[in-house]
Amino acid sequence: MMGPYGYGVGWMAAGWITMLLFWALVIVGIVALVRWIGAQGAPSTRGSAGTPLEILKRRYASGEITKEQYESMKRDVV
Repeated sequence: MMGPYGYGVGWMAAGWITMLLFWALVIVGIVALVRWIGAQGAPSTRGSAGTPLEILKRRYASGEITKEQYESMKRDVV
């Protein structure tokens, strides 16, 4: 005889492992989601900021530089 627990002990161990894997996947998923959401709002620092002319156009469009400064810098870049 196997006792009062019989063959159920093996299934209990498999159940614990399954539950542990499930919660590990849930936690990893939450961490990945939080990191992805955080990256959506942050400006990208990995990629190129653009060509010098694109940067110059962006600065002029945002009002950082005047038209005269833009034209002068554009001649230097091109």
